[in-house]
Amino acid sequence: MAFDEIRSVAEKLAAEIAVGPIVPSVTPQEIRGHLAARYDFSKPLDLDEVGADVEAMLRTWQVHVTHPRYFGLFNPSVTPASIVADTLVAMYNPQLATWRTSPAANEIERHTLAWLASKFGLPAGASASFTSGGAEANLSAVIVALTRAFPSYGEHGLKHLPAPTIYVTTESHHSFNKIAHMTGLGRRAIRTIATERNLTMDLRDLARQVAEDRRRGFAPFMVVGTAGTTAAGAIDPLPELARFCRSENLWLHVDAAWGGAAILSPRLRGHLAGIEAADSITCDAHKWFSVPMGAGMFFCRHAAAVGEAFHAETSYMPGKTAGPAVDPYTASVQWSRRFIGLKLFLALAHHGESGYVEMIEHQARMGDLLRESLASAGRGTASTPRSSWPPCTGIRSRGCPRCGSAPALPSCARASRASARARRTSRTSCAR
Repeated sequence: MAFDEIRSVAEKLAAEIAVGPIVPSVTPQEIRGHLAARYDFSKPLDLDEVGADVEAMLRTWQVHVTHPRYFGLFNPSVTPASIVADTLVAMYNPQLATWRTSPAANEIERHTLAWLASKFGLPAGASASFTSGGAEANLSAVIVALTRAFPSYGEHGLKHLPAPTIYVTTESHHSFNKIAHMTGLGRRAIRTIATERNLTMDLRDLARQVAEDRRRGFAPFMVVGTAGTTAAGAIDPLPELARFCRSENLWLHVDAAWGGAAILSPRLRGHLAGIEAADSITCDAHKWFSVPMGAGMFFCRHAAAVGEAFHAETSYMPGKTAGPAVDPYTASVQWSRRFIGLKLFLALAHHGESGYVEMIEHQARMGDLLRESLASAGRGTASTPRSSWPPCTGIRSRGCPRCGSAPALPSCARASRASARARRTSRTSCAR
């Protein structure tokens, strides 16, 4: 395959996007009218013409998260290697439900996940799988934690359980509210713990609420610590959370959907100290690893609990694969499975660990510069050094200094230019 041609097309598109607008001006009615006028699916159309029209729609009617001046959230500019990977996956269309259907694809994913699990400090026998994103990984964690804490949950559901409860903060990802709904726990099973001034979990309030719930007949079973919160990039005190969870027999899940990639960096991995003690971890490759949507990952040190939570056996599936291989449909939420992991495997193989370290640490330096510039300009309240996530500004914007409405853009031209350069050279966003 002409991989150079794919890279060339991707680089040409990136260059064109870089000189255009970031945010579209369009209404739903305008797009719906365009589609209705052209696509009633009554007759075949020329593929080149349809492809050109769809590309024009994407070029015109989309927030361009790969633009070098885009600083919203953490949608990355993607690596050329990961674009090649998604092209290969689409062409071969492997089905990863069972090992023997796609041996090469399954082993590539296993190899990649095992490498990253070792970086997190998890044991060699840990279970890991690629997911559609962080929400699915968090859902997996809750299901496995329930299964391990309450052995009857899998067969009898929640009706015989003493009201299980999960502990998060206001800074935690709100996927846990939806997960509580989906699993039948109910949204009221979520306990919101207070945060310190630096937006990290207040351990004293956690201990108080867990003790109070037990006195009231509830059954605490999971604490969620976050490594890089969505709104401010705060990191919960993972070592202290790990000790507390061990002493209280609680499952510790670390949502490192964004911050997990920092485990590769000698300079930054200290911020993730304590993650090696987690029962389970969420990490998104489609964030700081700079691969296309969607590529989440779920890691769990309790492989037997994962197998118990997701076991399945039916006549229309092949029998269990002999030997050390695991059939993914028996160890994850998904049944039919896309070859998600190739984009991360190919990107890691192409750039190497050292290439990722260089990219991540460069972005962290740009984040430091932007944070310092914003703080010195009086445009926000900086988090404390311990809790501030290096590649993020670590700042809650005060909004427009004149009207207090939408946050104003940074006034520091030096920081703004530097951050734009970081986007171009590192190919991923530095803000969360």
